[in-house]
Amino acid sequence: MARSGPARPEVRAATDGDLEGMAAIAMATGQEEDWVQVFPGYLRHLMARGQLLVAELGARVAGYGGTVLIGPGQFSTGAATACMLTDLFVDPAAQGAGIGRALLAELWAGQQRRLTFSSLHSHAFPLYASFSVDAWWPLLYLHGDVRLLAIPEGWEVAAAGPAEVAALELAWTGLDRGADHAFWATWPMSAGAIASLHGQPLAAGTVGGAPAEYGVCHLVTDAGRASDQDAADALIAVLAWLDPPGGQAHVRLPAPHPATRPLLARGWRVDEFDLYMASEPGLLDPRRLVPSPALA
Repeated sequence: MARSGPARPEVRAATDGDLEGMAAIAMATGQEEDWVQVFPGYLRHLMARGQLLVAELGARVAGYGGTVLIGPGQFSTGAATACMLTDLFVDPAAQGAGIGRALLAELWAGQQRRLTFSSLHSHAFPLYASFSVDAWWPLLYLHGDVRLLAIPEGWEVAAAGPAEVAALELAWTGLDRGADHAFWATWPMSAGAIASLHGQPLAAGTVGGAPAEYGVCHLVTDAGRASDQDAADALIAVLAWLDPPGGQAHVRLPAPHPATRPLLARGWRVDEFDLYMASEPGLLDPRRLVPSPALA
């Protein structure tokens, strides 16, 4: 009589009924989130905006993963849409059962242009590399005191609604991020921000988040008109404009971004970093974009 092998994970679309199970997995893997407002809203946003899958092992959810399609205007190459892996988490008690690979095979099925921000977890990099993506640069998790910064001469920052911010991003990149800016607008202390040089808007994005993570959610600079110095000054202007509790704010910044060295010189520090991995160079512009590691 043939013996049955180990149980194989079954992958399916996530539903609202899986939110509690996904939150438990995220907590078990050490994720620090706003479990009341931001995290459930983010998962629902993924269900509506992209693809969110869960893997069941036996009768319980043992992992989940999500993707969104971004581009073409997001890319410095101006080429076709790519599929960004936003999340991939497996219950530590179920490691080694092939759950991550089963999820990723479904999430990236048929997608030739792929990208993600990989954690430094020992299992993450080898898994992603096996799906034909390479590491290109680190995404630095910076924090610091906004009171150590000053809005550069000639710049001003103004609050704006999500639709106004999204309209500028669409004009500059050809990419409609209206749904994402509307989602970020639901975060605590959220606001749209437009940075202008001598009255001309050159950068736009959204700031906000729970106090422990408050900072820049996403900021795009007009690559057609902004120099490297403009890109650095725009981000510094937005950070200096913030008024967070205790003066502390966060930004997730590509290491090649022109603002990296000025912020480090002003006492900002790297807490951790992820690795930007993609199927080819140039899918994201690390010198003009301050991305969301969850939604780019």
